[in-house]
Amino acid sequence: MIAILQWTTLAVCALAAIARIPSALRGENRSLFSIYAFVTAAILLSIDAPYLAVDGVLGGFNLANLLLRFIIFGTIFALGLRIARGFGANDGLRLITGPYGLAFAGAASVALVVVFLMMDTAGSSAGLVAVYAKDARNAALVEYYGAAGRLYPAYVTLALLPAMVRTLRSRLPGLVRLGAGLLAVGSVAMTLSLLSPVIPPSLGYLRFVFSYAAILCLVVGLAVIWASKIVAAKSRKAHTGLTG
Repeated sequence: MIAILQWTTLAVCALAAIARIPSALRGENRSLFSIYAFVTAAILLSIDAPYLAVDGVLGGFNLANLLLRFIIFGTIFALGLRIARGFGANDGLRLITGPYGLAFAGAASVALVVVFLMMDTAGSSAGLVAVYAKDARNAALVEYYGAAGRLYPAYVTLALLPAMVRTLRSRLPGLVRLGAGLLAVGSVAMTLSLLSPVIPPSLGYLRFVFSYAAILCLVVGLAVIWASKIVAAKSRKAHTGLTG
């Protein structure tokens, strides 16, 4: 189930990135293409074979996992800016780009690096599974490391949640509200992923469900909003043609 979820998420993100290539080459919405491309790279680094290949080049000390975390941080920041500006969410934009948001990003980054350096990271292992299994100390540190890596994405998505709820209640076109709804679900799933350290082993699969559901909802939500703009542009063009 987990493997299917991983590869499905990868396929969706890769297709979204590929679909944006023509527009990016024309100089249109290159930031959206970059977001999809970085999300695709992040998903690749969460899958065993690509992760082991990349980490092997980096020395086999799981630096690829640290790289993955910072790719996610950068992607979620860019995603937050785009969504906040697109929905006119000035409150969310202030929370992301203001002193609190920058301080939160800095603190999360420092915590991530410090905990990473405290672990015995020798031996490439996707998801740090082998590091977790070394001993109780490393197992606890892996949990703290994962929590530090989820803090900033959860902060950004929660900052955007009020704007998504406002959009759902608005009279905007159905596709826009559908996209906002998916983004809202993604925000909630991202927040629920913070519960990973307290999820019992018997329900361990929920960790992957929350993480990948968040990614899928955010990526598909953006794609739906992009599609709504295309539909609206075609509708305006057709209306202009009829009245011209």
